[in-house]
Amino acid sequence: MKSAEEIMEILDAYDLTGSLRDSAELVGCSHHTVKRYVEARDKLGGPPSGTARRSRLIDDYLDKVEEWVERSKGKVRADRVHQKLVWLGYTGSERTTRRAVAAAKTAFRVGNRRVHRPWVTEPGMWLQYDYGDGPLIDGVKTVLFVAWVAWSRFRVVLPLRDKTLPSVFAALDVTFRRIGGVPTYVLTDNEKTVTSEHIAGIPVRNQQLVAFAAHYAVTVHTCVPADPASKGGTESSVKLAKADLVPTDANLRDAYDTFADLEAACEAFCDLVNSRPHRVTRRAPVEMLAEERPRLHPVAAAPFTVAFGTTRVVPDNTPMVNFEHGQYSVPHRLCGATVWVRVHGRGADEQIVICHLTDAGPVEVARHRRATPGTPMLDDTHFPPAPAGALE
Repeated sequence: MKSAEEIMEILDAYDLTGSLRDSAELVGCSHHTVKRYVEARDKLGGPPSGTARRSRLIDDYLDKVEEWVERSKGKVRADRVHQKLVWLGYTGSERTTRRAVAAAKTAFRVGNRRVHRPWVTEPGMWLQYDYGDGPLIDGVKTVLFVAWVAWSRFRVVLPLRDKTLPSVFAALDVTFRRIGGVPTYVLTDNEKTVTSEHIAGIPVRNQQLVAFAAHYAVTVHTCVPADPASKGGTESSVKLAKADLVPTDANLRDAYDTFADLEAACEAFCDLVNSRPHRVTRRAPVEMLAEERPRLHPVAAAPFTVAFGTTRVVPDNTPMVNFEHGQYSVPHRLCGATVWVRVHGRGADEQIVICHLTDAGPVEVARHRRATPGTPMLDDTHFPPAPAGALE
């Protein structure tokens, strides 16, 4: 087919000479070509469509091909279609079948394309959270809790040791206090910590989560599977956090020696991404959060501690707590403070988790293996340096 410039040259030559053969000689093409374009212009129908398509052996089977593509939702393979057509008496080549299947799949995708409408959020309404695989610390996996305030694009990344309900509740409480308020809705995945089961397609919320939501006056929703309009923001935040915080050959980040190092890295990452302009809004999320904060609800003065376990008071002179016939150490700065102790895991993986409430929210301060009576579990970092003495 001639280009638009060549067509204009052909028509210009014909208007100049008024002869099909003379204009064809001027532009270097057949006089039949000149005639086609002149007639097309006279009919105001645009350029000619070209030669008519010849009939093919597969034309009589196209209805079947389209039926199989429709039934398989565009997944059926061309070789399988060709095999089924041969059984029906088709004598054409497999190449022709592949072309027909490709055309049918293209038409199916056009007719069944899922069109996503951009999600325009309202200030103070939505907060989303998701998880990502964190780095290994002393051979133990960690979890990155990533929260995303939808309107301001403000991100909160917190490292967790697990995805149990107490850890998630503590992370959400810290998130609410860090952003300075509670949104109307919290959106997340359909995990067991949120949805215990589905009955007739309706999600049944975990009862502890219902109590948590009532404590903070927030409504928890779960997203629709494969819905980038509602979940794309937090998933992109997880991808960005993992690319920066998890040591890989791409970012050349060193491995973390302690969990505190990972916490410091997450805090530095949040300061970085929240202080620079976002590519969509062209504004820093921390500035937009300042505008959004008046639309948020106040955070409950007392955190939700029902899922944190049982309370224990640390003695004034010994940073140890008693729990189920065992003793466990806590940081010495918590002497005289109240902590929460709970059991996580079973069997050989059983652990004792100890949390403390700070001004910024609940914080895990210790994690030990199960102790036996008379054999306390001690962490040397929980005690101050021993004074210099004769034994040194």
